[in-house]
Amino acid sequence: MSSIRIDRFGFTLVEVLVGTSLFLIVAAAVYGTYASLLKLANANQAHILAVELADEQFETVRNMPYVAVGLTNGIPLGVLSQIQTVSRGGFTFTVTLVVRNVDLATSSLQASGKLVEVDIACASCDNFAPISLSGQVSPANLQSAATGGALVVQVFDSGGVPIEGATVVIQSTATSSVTDTDTTNRDGVLEVIGVPPGANVYRITATKQGYSTDRTYPVGGGGNPNPTNPDATVIQGQATQVSLSIDKLSALNLKSVGPTCAPVGNFHFNLVGGKLIGQGVPKYSQSLVTDSGGSRSLSPMEWDTYTVTPTDPSSDASGITPFSPVTLHAGATSSVQIVAVPSGPNGLLVAVEDNVAKLPISMATVELSNGGGYDQTLVTGQGYFDQTDWSGGSGQATYSSANRYWGDDGNVDVATSAGSVVLKQSFGSYGPSGRLESSTFDTGTTSNFYALSWKPVSQPLLSGPNSVEFQFATSPSTSPNGPWTYLGPDGMPGTYYTSPGTQINAVNNGNEFARYMMYLSTATATVTPSVTDASFTYTSGCIPPGQVLFQGLSAGSYTLTVSKSGYTSYNGQISVGSGWQSQTIELSP
Repeated sequence: MSSIRIDRFGFTLVEVLVGTSLFLIVAAAVYGTYASLLKLANANQAHILAVELADEQFETVRNMPYVAVGLTNGIPLGVLSQIQTVSRGGFTFTVTLVVRNVDLATSSLQASGKLVEVDIACASCDNFAPISLSGQVSPANLQSAATGGALVVQVFDSGGVPIEGATVVIQSTATSSVTDTDTTNRDGVLEVIGVPPGANVYRITATKQGYSTDRTYPVGGGGNPNPTNPDATVIQGQATQVSLSIDKLSALNLKSVGPTCAPVGNFHFNLVGGKLIGQGVPKYSQSLVTDSGGSRSLSPMEWDTYTVTPTDPSSDASGITPFSPVTLHAGATSSVQIVAVPSGPNGLLVAVEDNVAKLPISMATVELSNGGGYDQTLVTGQGYFDQTDWSGGSGQATYSSANRYWGDDGNVDVATSAGSVVLKQSFGSYGPSGRLESSTFDTGTTSNFYALSWKPVSQPLLSGPNSVEFQFATSPSTSPNGPWTYLGPDGMPGTYYTSPGTQINAVNNGNEFARYMMYLSTATATVTPSVTDASFTYTSGCIPPGQVLFQGLSAGSYTLTVSKSGYTSYNGQISVGSGWQSQTIELSP
């Protein structure tokens, strides 16, 4: 019997998948290489077409009459369009022409030829590098005198350094058909020859990407009749020099906060730059307002010195950091913080600074008096809390209502005489002692504490010595609710502040929250001591250095005295008008 053997040859599913994957990888690599070669070929083709297009433009210029070589709206005037869109080989090119009278000899007013520059760009082409070609054409009789005059425009930055590549636009205000645009050379200069004469008829503007703008202004214009840099005048046979200054753009961030760093929203102010474009006409002047979160960001802004003037109907500025005017450097971002407090009639902000270093002087004593009963002394760089009424009663943990406090021992009276704390009276006699604990004062951030004061300074003799005493307690930012350990001037719990204006012990520094404890006592049952004012001063990051604010002033003349150890003192007169105003006092070391 014979047998038959059948061999079967084929591929498993795994082998098919592996083979297909390898094929796809090879195919993708081949396709990628092909696509790259195709793109490279297209880029080379676009480049070749662009060069040919530039040659065509020059060939057109060479075959034109010399007088016709110019732009339809430029200097020199001619028949060429400055910008054209041209299609070649499936590519769309943008052709930009620049034509300029040039001097090949020694006189800047003698046009011996014209410079023609052709720029070719292709926005839709991949990997296309713009092409720029230039050449010169000359008249048959070289050194033919140019008609008109010359404009020499120099552009420099805030430090006086020439700016290369700044775009300069020269617009004739006499005829809209003349608009010349070109860029400055490596010396920051653009020289335009053969400009038709005219008095104040050339508006010149200079700018650059990412830079500010500078320009000339019309004479007799509304709001600026006498500009510092008027539109240029060109005289036959003469050169007119025009200087413009631009620099990198900047940003200015403003923030309005209270003395405890809490945002104060919708604060109104004026911001005025120091650069003038005419007599009394600032280049920048705006009425602004911060947002609901107390912030206002201004960008782009030009480098300048800016003065901040509060105009808010409900708030005064108790300080501005840095103090006005604020210097904004080119290409920089600066921040200004305005500390706002409830407005009072006629406020005076006094800033004290070193006249050599031009830095604020903190801890300077500033006294304002008028000889008519007003006399107040403040210390620069210090904030303060001042409570003058307790008639609202106890139960307020955090100081918000100005006439309330945290608690007492039941032996003080805050209601009989509003604005005063006295001992409680029963059947015609005052109790021997009483105690009142304030609400918690929040300074907004870690602070240093300075002086603890109260009024009246002296008490009835029959109440006995030290009939008014205080202790002071602070707590860190992490513990707004204490615990409160009340200490005296030596930093110990068993001692008391007995003289108004005593320095608060430094052991309290570095904390955010504070309370005071008030103690009253009497040696005579028919007499009570009283407190009508309790205050303490502090410094923090939200207290502007070197500044104090006087509020509630009557209009008139005041004597201002400023002193600081190590500096010569200042004494002078100052006139206070209506609203908010500021005054800078410089002291010599």
